[in-house]
Amino acid sequence: MSWQSSPYKIDAKSGQTLAFCSCRQSKNPPFCDGSHKGSGKAPHAVKVEKDGPVWACGCGKTKNSPFCDGSHKG
Repeated sequence: MSWQSSPYKIDAKSGQTLAFCSCRQSKNPPFCDGSHKGSGKAPHAVKVEKDGPVWACGCGKTKNSPFCDGSHKG
């Protein structure tokens, strides 16, 4: 999977912890795969509070990382 300009829809479960990539080097976006090592970056860990979709940023422009805020629309 590669990075994309639109958001990623993740079907999340309550209690699940998701580790989102912050360095944009992951080979499994939007999730962290450890590619940040040595970069000074760290993954965004998010604990899911309820079952349902989570929309993760794919474009890298969001002001609400790691979540999509619609910045990819222009």
